Amino acid sequence: MSFAVIHTRARVGVDAPAVTVETHLSGGLPSLSIVGMPEAGVRESKDRVRSALLNSGFDFPARRITINLAPADLPKEGSRFDLPIALGILAASGQVEPEAVAGMEFLGELALDGSLRPLEGILPAVMGARGMERTIMVPAGNADEAALASQEDTFAADHLLGVCAHLKGEQRLAAIAPREADDLGQGAVPDLVDVQGQHIPKRALEIAAAGGHNLLFHGPPGTGKSMLASRLPGLLPPLAREVALEVASVHSVAGSFSQARGWRTPPYRAPHHTASAVALVGGGSSPRPGEISLAHRGVLFLDELPEFDRKVLEVLREPMESGEIVISRANTRVTFPARFQVVGAMNPCPCGYEGHPDIACRCSAQQVLRYQSRLSGPLMDRFDMHVGVPVQDGRTLLRPEKGETSSAEVRDRVSRLRTLQHQRGALNAELAGDALHQACALDSEGETLLEQAMGRLGLSARALHRVLRVSRTIADLAGAERVEKAHLVEALGYRLQSGAESG
Repeated sequence: MSFAVIHTRARVGVDAPAVTVETHLSGGLPSLSIVGMPEAGVRESKDRVRSALLNSGFDFPARRITINLAPADLPKEGSRFDLPIALGILAASGQVEPEAVAGMEFLGELALDGSLRPLEGILPAVMGARGMERTIMVPAGNADEAALASQEDTFAADHLLGVCAHLKGEQRLAAIAPREADDLGQGAVPDLVDVQGQHIPKRALEIAAAGGHNLLFHGPPGTGKSMLASRLPGLLPPLAREVALEVASVHSVAGSFSQARGWRTPPYRAPHHTASAVALVGGGSSPRPGEISLAHRGVLFLDELPEFDRKVLEVLREPMESGEIVISRANTRVTFPARFQVVGAMNPCPCGYEGHPDIACRCSAQQVLRYQSRLSGPLMDRFDMHVGVPVQDGRTLLRPEKGETSSAEVRDRVSRLRTLQHQRGALNAELAGDALHQACALDSEGETLLEQAMGRLGLSARALHRVLRVSRTIADLAGAERVEKAHLVEALGYRLQSGAESG
């Protein structure tokens, strides 16, 4: 037999398209060529494969070896094809039975001594093999990650010899035991009970958690804006299994997968204000997910919001609406998921003390206006709620109130409300079109109030819809069937704070 076929998978964004490694041995001068749009990392595999085979005690055929990676129009990158190429050569040269590799997929980078090194993006590949009902072999270093999606049809090996012994039936490898979602539990997150006072910001935080709304905190330094934002993930319900796999796939592709945090906990990302646009939305010659995709189904916290470069912030506007980011390159187009909640924090002025009860502000009116104008109107429009975080007095901080609400209590309420919203069709923050009008139907008094508010506050159509969505969440928290005037008044209050700030 001088021809063999091995199945494997490439990596394109968070997808793992199937790739067939075709190996042909023919007469002629000894050589090894790889075709099928291999990039530099794949072309270099010929040297790793040769050394790994020889150092593992196999014969390297002194023949003309042609490796075709199909489909030929799909770019191939990285070292993940080392193991399938090596097995293709072994099968084509008769050192491994071709029937033994049928119905299986293989992934792995080979060291020169034949050992297998872990890869990025294993989880999407395991899920893809499961969808095609194939067994898959991965490096032992990826076993914990693969266990999240395996169904007793995934194997892990630490050396090429172990893979071949398994295929020959000499020493079968044990299948990776599937890891249930509840086995890993929820990661440790800061508790809301640690926040003293700040009843209005905490109320806003619960509304944001219940409805999935974007939230902007503003106030002097040291009032607890960052502390409040860090508590939001603990108020969100644990991710459903399929959603958790989706999130874990993004982190797997980015090389940041870790089960230590509890993979069902919504992610929390807090990039520094010096981050570039590529760092936030993703990109690079080989597109990788950015912070907004790593915050998928979780929270993206932007502290010191006006200190971010304006052009960097503007790239967030589209994914905040669409829930995805599309990165185009000359030879590929990659889509990364990006459905996240944004929590921003900003000071009222450059020195931070405008409106402080005890510390005088040193900024001129022109400096304050210039500072606040760093944020564009369209971006500010996308924050559903604008909440002031006032300075707390010493009594509140030194003598904390008893019976402060814990994250667990709020999370229970949020979970019930989110279940109700999903039965309605979508989270309140995602309501649109007829679903929005049906869920947020107003009586004549409410319509009159909203019409007057539009004129006085200068609300855009987008801002109007966001007020309706927030008022629907407030109504849900109150257990009301319809959105009433009191719910609208509270929702509009969060826009009034924005108007007062920008005015």
